Amino acid sequence: MTKPFTGQVALVTGASSGIGRATAQAFAKGGAKVVVAARRPEQCEETVDLIRSAGGEAIFCKTDVAKPAEVKTMIETTIAGFGALNFLFNNAGVEGTTFTPIEDYAEDDWAQVIAINLTGVFLCTKYAMPHLVRTKGAIVNMASIAGLSGGRMGAAYYASKHGVVGLTKSTAIEYADKGVRVNAVAPAVIKTPMIERADLVGNDEIEQKMLSLHPLGRFGVPEEVANAVTWLCSEQASFVTGHTLPVDGGFLVP
Repeated sequence: MTKPFTGQVALVTGASSGIGRATAQAFAKGGAKVVVAARRPEQCEETVDLIRSAGGEAIFCKTDVAKPAEVKTMIETTIAGFGALNFLFNNAGVEGTTFTPIEDYAEDDWAQVIAINLTGVFLCTKYAMPHLVRTKGAIVNMASIAGLSGGRMGAAYYASKHGVVGLTKSTAIEYADKGVRVNAVAPAVIKTPMIERADLVGNDEIEQKMLSLHPLGRFGVPEEVANAVTWLCSEQASFVTGHTLPVDGGFLVP
């Protein structure tokens, strides 16, 4: 079986569960050494154990992507542990806890969502970029269909994901001549802990309404987003940069 990432190093933030964990496993399956980063040590160690039990190499670095000092330590840990950095998946994100019209939106919640979802992508990109320039590597950012459309009751989340799309475009243009490709993925509803917290799965009425918005007639699974991320990092996507790829079951088509 061909392993396209053999000898390369991937860093995945928010790798404690869901899409982050699935993507860390996908990189490892492809032969990459993986740095698993997130705020939850126990869950991240589970991701590391899953990779190692399948024959891969992985290390864990506890990281809050909203904190510059922790992001710098994460990058230093990556280089110290594996000697290089080829791929960065900026996946860490939160949905927030406020779902109200903007006049009632909690300011603290706004600040937290922007800090993690948008500033976190900026910080990780900033400190990883010198190493990615050396390897002519690739970045994939976690956007969302919320970054490509509008909606109600989630101002910070929509704003942060639109910001990720814009940051993806600007970074791709800035570093194209240095050989670094930068893209994003924009999932619709994917079966993850975040979706469970939002009560989109398990509530029959809400679930059926959301399913009706997906022409494929089902929600996605983390592995399907992981496949898109690893493809964007692979040589098969060598002429793709600055784009946001919907992984949405047709959600944005109608």
